Amino acid sequence: MLRLSPRLLGLLAALTMLPVVQSLSADPAPFDLAGPTLELTVTRGTVTLPAARVPSLAPGDRLHLKADLPSQQDAHYLMVAAFLRGATNPPPADWFVRCETWGGRCATEGLTLTVPKDAQQLLVFLAPETGGDFKTLMSAVRGRPGAFVRTSQDLNQATLDRSRLEAYLRAIRSLADADPARLKDVAPLLARSLAIKVDEKCLDKMATLQAPCLMQGRESLILNDGHSASLAQALTSGPASDLAMDASNTAQLRSGYYGPYIGSLFDIARIFDSFHTAQYQYIPALATAQEAKLPLVLNAAPSFHDPKSVLVMALPSVDHAQLPPLHAVDPKETLCARRSPLVLPVEGAPLVFSTGFAHQMQLKVTTHAGRVVLLPAHADPERGGFVADTAALKDVDLGSAVRATLEGYWGFDTYAGPEFGLTDDRSLSFALAPGDEAALIVGRQDTVRLRAANTRCVSDVVLRDGAGVEHRTEWHARSPEELEVKLPLEQVTPGEVTLLVRQFGVADAQSLTAHAYAEASRLESFVLHAGDAQGSLHGSRLDQVQSLILRDVEFAPGELESAEGHDSLVLAATEPHAAGQLRPGDVGRARVLLKDGRTLEVKVTVAPPRPSATLIDLDAQSYAVRTGVDIRLAGAREIPQQSRVIFSLRAQEPRTFDRQERLEVATEEGVSAVLEGGSGLTFQNAHVAVASFDPAKALGVSAYGPLRYRLLSGDAAGDWHPLGTLVRLPALQRFDCPDDAERPCVLTGDRLFLLDSISGDAQFSRTTRVPDGFPGQSLEVPHPAASQIYLKLRDDPQVISVAVLDPHPGLAAGTSPGS
Repeated sequence: MLRLSPRLLGLLAALTMLPVVQSLSADPAPFDLAGPTLELTVTRGTVTLPAARVPSLAPGDRLHLKADLPSQQDAHYLMVAAFLRGATNPPPADWFVRCETWGGRCATEGLTLTVPKDAQQLLVFLAPETGGDFKTLMSAVRGRPGAFVRTSQDLNQATLDRSRLEAYLRAIRSLADADPARLKDVAPLLARSLAIKVDEKCLDKMATLQAPCLMQGRESLILNDGHSASLAQALTSGPASDLAMDASNTAQLRSGYYGPYIGSLFDIARIFDSFHTAQYQYIPALATAQEAKLPLVLNAAPSFHDPKSVLVMALPSVDHAQLPPLHAVDPKETLCARRSPLVLPVEGAPLVFSTGFAHQMQLKVTTHAGRVVLLPAHADPERGGFVADTAALKDVDLGSAVRATLEGYWGFDTYAGPEFGLTDDRSLSFALAPGDEAALIVGRQDTVRLRAANTRCVSDVVLRDGAGVEHRTEWHARSPEELEVKLPLEQVTPGEVTLLVRQFGVADAQSLTAHAYAEASRLESFVLHAGDAQGSLHGSRLDQVQSLILRDVEFAPGELESAEGHDSLVLAATEPHAAGQLRPGDVGRARVLLKDGRTLEVKVTVAPPRPSATLIDLDAQSYAVRTGVDIRLAGAREIPQQSRVIFSLRAQEPRTFDRQERLEVATEEGVSAVLEGGSGLTFQNAHVAVASFDPAKALGVSAYGPLRYRLLSGDAAGDWHPLGTLVRLPALQRFDCPDDAERPCVLTGDRLFLLDSISGDAQFSRTTRVPDGFPGQSLEVPHPAASQIYLKLRDDPQVISVAVLDPHPGLAAGTSPGS
C-alpha cells in the first residue's frame, strides 16, 4: 500500500482548503473577469512574430514583453518574468527579471528577454508593489520549482483548450443570430474541426432552440486533444508529480468525469492554494491572443489587501516545434478544383482552427506540365477544413487529376500538411445508366442514375419539362462516377423531358433528353409463401394499387420499392389467419383494385413455407486469455465475443434437412455471417444440424448485442429467431483495496468502457456507473463484502454478472476485501 511522507500528507491536507474545490460536485469558477493586457512579440533570427502566432519558444529567442496598463492605473504592479528548467532544478537568480510598470524606462519600453539555453518554461507574475515583492516571488519559485512547472503546463493546457471552446461558442452565437437554420449542418463540422462534443439531440430541436442547447455545459464540451497536450507538456518529476492531482480522472457527481479543461483548472486551483500565505494569494490568468496583444481573463477578483493577489500567466513552453497532426478526412477523395470556395476537409489538429499558430497557409498545386500554382488558404471550422481561393486557377488546365499540398508556417517553422487530389476535367459527357431511359413515370417521384468519368464538379441537376418549366431535383453522388437523382414528376405531363447538368466553372449546362411515360399498373405476379400473412406483388406503377383480393382474403399495400423501371409492393392480409389457410402449390388469379377504380387480374403463386428450425441448445466457450480478475457471465444466453459458439437446431419446416440449407447469424444492426455445409454447419442427421462460429471473426470486433438466426433454402429465407446476446468483455487485471473498508477500491484493466456499472453487492445498493466512452484504465469502486464484485456489461445491462477476485496477492499488496 502507498506510504506518503508526513510533509506530503500536510501538503495534501492544505490543498483541500481551497473553496473552489471544497466539493467535487462544484465546477471551477469561470474565467469571465477582464484583467490587464500584455504585449508580446518574439524574434527568432531575423523574423519577428506576434504572440498569437507563436506555439512554442526556443533557446536564443528574443522576447519583447510589455504591460499595457491604462494611464489612470492607480495600483502599481511589479511584472516579473521567470524562466524555469524543470521540476527538480531550481532556476538561477539571473533567470528572474523585474519590471516596474508604473514608471521609468521599463514602464514605457517593456522588457527584452532572451530565452536561456536550458530553460523549459516561462511564467509571468503581476504582483502588487510591496517592499519585498520581487525577492518573495523569486524565493517561492526557487523553493518549489516543480509546483510552478506544473502550473505552467496546466495554464498552457487551459489556454489552448479555452481557445477551442471560445472559437466554437463564437461560431454558434454568430449562426444563431444570422442563420439558425444552418446550425444543423454546421454544428457537426465545428465539432469535428475543434474536437468539441456535440449533443446530437440538440439538432433535432427547433432551429431557434438549437443554439442554447449546443452551448450547455460549456467547459465539459472540450474533448481530449493529443496535440494540445504535447504543446503544453512540461518535464515533471519529484514533487510536481505529487502535486498532479489528475483531476480529469476524479469522479464528479453531476457530469460523470471531468474533461481535460476542467481537470487543468482543478490542478491549478489546488496548486495555487498550497502557495497561499498571509501576504500573498495566487490567481491564474489565461490569455486570448490577439496578434501581439494578450488580454488576460481571471476567475477571481484581485485583492489589494493582505493577502494580496499575484496574477500568474504562462507563456508558451520552450520546446521543439510540435507540428499539427493534420490529415485529410478522406485521403482518397478527389476534389473539384473549379469549386468556389474550394474546401479542403481536414481534421486531427483543433488548434489549427482555434489559434493563429498556423499562418501564411497556401495550397501548392503542381500541374502535369510542372507549373506550380499557389492558392491562399485559411482555416474555417464552420466548413470543416481549409478554404482555398481558386482565382489563380482560372486560366490553368489541370486535367483529370493532379496532387496538391497544404503548406505554410507553424510559428517559426515551415509546415507541409496533407495532400489532396484535384480534378478539372471540363470535357465530361454524362449519360443515363442502362435501364433508366424508360424508367420515368409521371405522377410520382422517380429516380435515375447519371454516369460520367468524374462527377466531382457537378454543381446542380435541374429537370426541365415539356412546357419549359424547370424543377429542382434532389441528388447525391453514389460514387465518383455516378449520381443518383430524384426527379419530381408529380406535376409533369407525359412526353420528353430534359435533364440539365451544371458544373462549377462551366457556363453552359449539359443537357440529356429522356421520355416520361404515363403508364398504368403493369402486374406480373403475386407470390405468397404458405403460412405467411404477406406477399410480394411485382410489376410497374404499383403505387396505383389500392388492394388485392385472393379467395375473399383482402391484402392491403405496404412498402413499395422501385429500381430500374420495376416495382415490388408488399401486400399484407387484413385477416392473417385466413391467409394462413393457403397451401403450397395453390395457383390461381387475384383481383387487384387500383386507386382510379379500375380492376386488374394477376397470377398468384403459393410457394412452399419458409424454412425454419428451432434451437435445441447452445454452448459458448471463451478463449480470451485470463488477465487477473475472472468474469463469470450470469445470463443463460450471454455469448462472449471472444469465444467458440456451438449451437444445435432441429428442423421444423420442412421436417427434414436436405443438406443444402444455409444458416445466417446476424446482429440487430444487420452485421451477418452465413454458415453452410462444410463451413460452420454440420448435419448430424436429417433432423438435427450443429452450427459453430467465432463471433469476433465472423461478425467483426465491433459487433455486439442481441444475435438472431434464420434458415436459408435456395432463394427463400426463413423468419428470424433469437439466438443469444453477444457481449464484449473488458480485460480486468487488478483489484486493489485499502485496509479501511469505508474507502473505495481501485479496479484496473483495459476497455473499461465496456462496463455499464459496478457494485460491491448483488442488489447494487452501492453502485459506480462508468461514463460513456470512458478512456481510463482504472476505476474507483465500492468495497465488496466478499471476494467478488458484481458487474453490468454495457452490451447487456439487464443481466448482473460476477467478477471473481483473485484471493492471492494482488488485492492491494495482500489486502483482501473486508479485511
